[in-house]
Amino acid sequence: MDLKELAVNVLGQNKKAALLIGGAGVAVLGFGLGYKYLRKPEKVVRVGVVSKLLIHPLKSGKAVSVAVAECQKVGLKFGELQDRHWLVITEDGHMVTGRQEPRLVLVSLTCEGGRVCLSGPDMEELRFPIKQSDRPVIDCRVFGNDIQGRDCGDEASRWLSRYLGAEKTFRLVHFEPHMKGRRPVEQEPLFPQFEVAYPDVAPVMLLSEPSVKDLSSKLEKDVTVERFRPSIIISDCEAFEEDSWEELQIGSVRLQRVMSCGRCIFTTVDPETGVISRKEPLETLKSYRLCKPSERHIYKSAPLFGQLHTVKKTGILHVGDEVYKISR
Repeated sequence: MDLKELAVNVLGQNKKAALLIGGAGVAVLGFGLGYKYLRKPEKVVRVGVVSKLLIHPLKSGKAVSVAVAECQKVGLKFGELQDRHWLVITEDGHMVTGRQEPRLVLVSLTCEGGRVCLSGPDMEELRFPIKQSDRPVIDCRVFGNDIQGRDCGDEASRWLSRYLGAEKTFRLVHFEPHMKGRRPVEQEPLFPQFEVAYPDVAPVMLLSEPSVKDLSSKLEKDVTVERFRPSIIISDCEAFEEDSWEELQIGSVRLQRVMSCGRCIFTTVDPETGVISRKEPLETLKSYRLCKPSERHIYKSAPLFGQLHTVKKTGILHVGDEVYKISR
């Protein structure tokens, strides 16, 4: 091949390359412009106001009501208190909740000055350090999933075993920031991927006061929101309106609905007495809050009450914050 033919071939190849690059550039530009102009803008509608924020430091333990909370990816936090970051377990590492030990709902776990305080009816307070790096890390089981927890020591174990009064040994563990969370919802491909510490399913559970009032109107005795252990309680809305809120903005926090909260026997534990009835309000909820037939593979026979959310954007929540529904 002479010099002239070589030059023609190179020029031809460069033209093809230029056309390809140019075409790709136009396609990318067209896609970008199309996305910009075809993407639906967000519609923001006020749907309620935050009336209460509850943190449950100990799974199945007493709630702590706060006026302000940091909403992290793994749930609400106030100072050294983090939602469902402490867990009671058996000696072989299996979780213990109010379903098995109803009197757990009367146990208060608080934190101050780097120390944990455990208290309960007819028990002396027990205080111990939050950080106990010399204690062993225990492999635990929460709803069949593996997760770790730092053992809180023999004193805490004796306190819980004495309080619960069973001929068993119980231990208390703490989920630390460096530990790997668990993925609780994996059976549905449409569910978002996220991790939690010791909550049943999601980092945030949201419930409205009108929904609780609606339920109470059907019962002989009123129930309170505390019985259902939500993180965020909403008022100034209609009963069960929260069922239709797929995405929410509260202050700087953005929440994404995962699924409804299927209710179990734990709802029949009175948060004021620690007594389990095994009947109400669960039976009444089943009379009018069952899922659609198409969702039975998810919820089975559990009635739905409250909504579970994951945290898309972290931030600070305040009692009194307005709640906005986001749609497109």
